[in-house]
Amino acid sequence: MKIVSWNVNGIRAVHRKGVFMPFLRDLKPDILCLQETKAEKGQAEIDLQGYEEFWHSAEKKGYSGTAIFTKTTPVNVLFGLPEDLVKKYGLADDGYGNPNKEGRIITMDTGQIYVVSVYTPNAKDDLSRLPLRHKQWDPAFLEYMKRLEAEKPVVFCGDLNVAHTPDDLARPKANVGVKGFTNEEREGIDHIIEGGFVDTFRLFTEGNGHYTWWSHFAQARERNVGWRIDYIFVSKKLASKVKKAEIHADVLGSDHCPVSITL
Repeated sequence: MKIVSWNVNGIRAVHRKGVFMPFLRDLKPDILCLQETKAEKGQAEIDLQGYEEFWHSAEKKGYSGTAIFTKTTPVNVLFGLPEDLVKKYGLADDGYGNPNKEGRIITMDTGQIYVVSVYTPNAKDDLSRLPLRHKQWDPAFLEYMKRLEAEKPVVFCGDLNVAHTPDDLARPKANVGVKGFTNEEREGIDHIIEGGFVDTFRLFTEGNGHYTWWSHFAQARERNVGWRIDYIFVSKKLASKVKKAEIHADVLGSDHCPVSITL
């Protein structure tokens, strides 16, 4: 099974660029998880033969959103975060980051595993949303993953909007304390790993130079001055079944590139 995750930063834009269908043909995912779709089902005229489509779109048009395309019919598809967790962590009190209003989480039950596509809210340039991210979103999402894992193994993937270690961005010293590389955001990944989930890319690849997002400024992508903020995590019991974990930096069309694992 091949699972691919990609923050497309607007699926209609990627499709208009003529990138999406070649990407799909080249990578041939069994399950494709998308983030920041900025669309609803049917708004992007994509001929996805052989795939079933499940979309969780934001209430706000042209904003956020996740989707899963799958070759096998799921047992169930869940949209958003359970309401008891939304209330427990106060995510409904502030529209920003509410996973159920912004389409930030979609979960597919394959029968054997759960596959989750997630688009984590960022802390904002002025870090005004850092408390929400650190005290509400991160613990709520992790509790949800643990709840799913109590039933069966979990694969969750997407744009987590944080570089975990200095190896995960080209210029760590210059970005300490900046959105995406604060101690609080990085701690969220620490807790995910402490919770028993495994960063699949780091099973196979060490060191820096491996990034999934680049700024549009100063030819950052051409110079590979980037950040690794897109991940595929698996339950520890699945780690031995991961045969390959890749970053597909050659796939253009978004400021992010796809990542994948082969199980």
